[in-house]
Amino acid sequence: MRSNGFGRGGFLGAIGIVASIALLAFAPGALAGTGGAPTPTSAPPPPGSASGAPSAAPSAGALSLAGAETKPRKSFYFGVRYPRLTYTLASNQPQNDIRIDVVNASGEIVRTFYREDVAPNVPYNLRWDATTGEGKPARNGRYSFRISPQTPAAPAARKASTTAALSLAFTLYGYTFPILGAHDYGGAMGRFGAPRSGHTHQGQDVMASCGTPLVAARGGLVQYSRYDDAGGNYVVIDGKGTPNDFVYMHLAEPSPLKEGETVRTGQPIGIVGDTGDAQGCHLHFEIWGSPGWYEGGSPFDPLLELQKWDRYS
Repeated sequence: MRSNGFGRGGFLGAIGIVASIALLAFAPGALAGTGGAPTPTSAPPPPGSASGAPSAAPSAGALSLAGAETKPRKSFYFGVRYPRLTYTLASNQPQNDIRIDVVNASGEIVRTFYREDVAPNVPYNLRWDATTGEGKPARNGRYSFRISPQTPAAPAARKASTTAALSLAFTLYGYTFPILGAHDYGGAMGRFGAPRSGHTHQGQDVMASCGTPLVAARGGLVQYSRYDDAGGNYVVIDGKGTPNDFVYMHLAEPSPLKEGETVRTGQPIGIVGDTGDAQGCHLHFEIWGSPGWYEGGSPFDPLLELQKWDRYS
């Protein structure tokens, strides 16, 4: 959520934000596997394709697919790479009005795109921004693109030949694991609610080597990108399409992100460190419910979410 105008440095001291304590008996050999989304190498992705509108008098020939492919095979909502369909039609008609449906694993249509005057033997592209027809974030799951004529009751396009390479399925997730490298969840003292002097731990510590890249578990708006004696270099991101704020502490260096900037899911936000009141290199990670981080919201245990993201990232 957006800032409530508090001066962050004094506010931290006044409310006693808890410093994360890493497990001293940290054993690198026991680290979990690498997680995270692909690191972007350029500017944010182009916008998603427009939905278009159905033709008033649709016309299409006998359609088949000369080729079709979806990349990447794993995507993240508001991520650094949208699901992108490249397709080439074969048809006995020079211009074809088609529809492209995004369907889930149950065959339900999540989003529909309309295209007019599509020529055969010409490659076309389409990007899905992972929103439904109602403009909401699509759920986690398996999806596929389905290409059909706009004419009523016409069958979906199939392979034009046995040599046509079709790869239209992909997986979509709403979040990614924030550490791009080996990591460990440590012991009881790093858990949410662990006792501290006068308060309790408000997040989950994830141990990793200093310098390990960090990415945004959920993209959104950067609320804070600052330094504090307790949290060290820290970043707070208002999660796109969620009521939650996501907090990353003890970064080794100031984050390259600026307050007010938009960040994508899987975009780099900094590197693991031990700045502030920390013992050992680790990420202190918090999730705060609505209305947000120190704006009337409350933190909740992020461990189950982290473990879920870790399994598929």
